[in-house]
Amino acid sequence: MTVVKKSIDIKAPVDTVFTYFARPEHVSDQMSDKGVGMTVIPMDIKAGMGVGTTFRVIGDFSGKRLEWDCETTEFVRGEKISAKQIKGKFKKWEITTEFKELSDNLTNVSMTVDYEMPLGPLGNILDKVKFAKSAENGLETALFKVRGLLEGNGSIPVYITLDAYQKLLAEKKKMNNVPVSTVLTAILEKFEQEPEIKN
Repeated sequence: MTVVKKSIDIKAPVDTVFTYFARPEHVSDQMSDKGVGMTVIPMDIKAGMGVGTTFRVIGDFSGKRLEWDCETTEFVRGEKISAKQIKGKFKKWEITTEFKELSDNLTNVSMTVDYEMPLGPLGNILDKVKFAKSAENGLETALFKVRGLLEGNGSIPVYITLDAYQKLLAEKKKMNNVPVSTVLTAILEKFEQEPEIKN
C-alpha cells in the first residue's frame, strides 16, 4: 500500500476552493505534465456531486495507461470530499481532499491518495520505480496549477451546458466568427449595462 499526500495554501475563500474541487474533472484538467495525464468523466451525478456520484478516471502515468471507476463516498461542504475505486485494476484506490479555512481569503487544501497496485510483487516494484513518483508529481502539479487559477494567475476552464454552448456559438456566428472569449466579453459587458430589475 502507498499513501501520497500533498497540501497547499490558496489565497481564496474556502467556498470558492471547495466548489472548484467538487468537480473532479476540474482538477484532472490540471494534471497534465511531467509524464502524468489524467481525464475524469462524470458518469452518474448525484445532488451537487455528492455521495454516490460516479466517475471514470483515465490516467496516463509515464506511458502506462490505467482506467478505473470511482464513487464519491464522503462529501462535507467546505471540509472534505472522498472517493474510492469501485471497478478497476488497482487492489485499492482512494482519494481524499480536505479543506481548512485559515482566514476569510486563505484556504489550506490537502490531497491524499491511498492505493495498492495490481500485479502483486511486480506491481510493488513498478510502484517504487515509477508510479509513486508520477502520482506525487501529478498531485503537486495539480495543486500548484489550481492555486494559480483560483488566485487569478491563470485561466479557469469554463464548463457550461450544451444548450448554453449552442447559444454562444450562435452569437459567435452573428459576430462574424470572432473568438469565443470576445463573444463572452461582449455578453458580460451587455449584462453589466442592463438596469437592475427590482420587485
